Amino acid sequence: MLPVRRQSHNAADERAGRGFRTYVGRMDPVSGKHHIGSETGRLRLKTGRAGLGRKAGHDLTIEVTRWSADVVVDVADPGQSSVVATIEVDSLEVREGAGGLKPLTDDDRADIKRTMREKILHSAEHPRITFTSTEVAGAPHAFTVTGDLTIMGTTRPITIEAGLDGEGGVHGTATLVQSTWGIKPYKAFAGTLRLADEVHIELDATGLTGTGGAAAG
Repeated sequence: MLPVRRQSHNAADERAGRGFRTYVGRMDPVSGKHHIGSETGRLRLKTGRAGLGRKAGHDLTIEVTRWSADVVVDVADPGQSSVVATIEVDSLEVREGAGGLKPLTDDDRADIKRTMREKILHSAEHPRITFTSTEVAGAPHAFTVTGDLTIMGTTRPITIEAGLDGEGGVHGTATLVQSTWGIKPYKAFAGTLRLADEVHIELDATGLTGTGGAAAG
């Protein structure tokens, strides 16, 4: 999550080799505090199917409609960069359902949402999922953010692979294994159909804003 400033060819060459290196497109990170969230980006969860009855189910795309992240970028010392993010569990919405014997209906979407909220993630007791980075490493076009992800009171490490595009947008992916956090994947038809343990996370954010200047510690 490295907001960027466009530079001229000569200015970029002069800065090469100090802090984050420049890359194709001559974009350079800007130190400071920045904010991204559901107003400027999309955070999606993609699930697969398992079990003998998997042909009857759907591969789901679930969107987090309320989330936010505060990002601190330190160009001079990238290891001091950080990310703190929050997800509102009640904001998960089922957007798509690929495959299956029948198309996913609105009633199906509502039932899946209710099951996620009440039986899987227990949002009444645990309304938020949080992420706090512990390490940021790499270059603007390809970097990793490792940190602590807390779901229903259980904290485990996770690593996000990310990068900036030529316009300053950030794109990231990660894989979450539900059982690592004590989550029991959704089941149906007496357990013959269930969601796969792995959930793939996709982040696309634009419209980065910030104060610029020196990054806060």
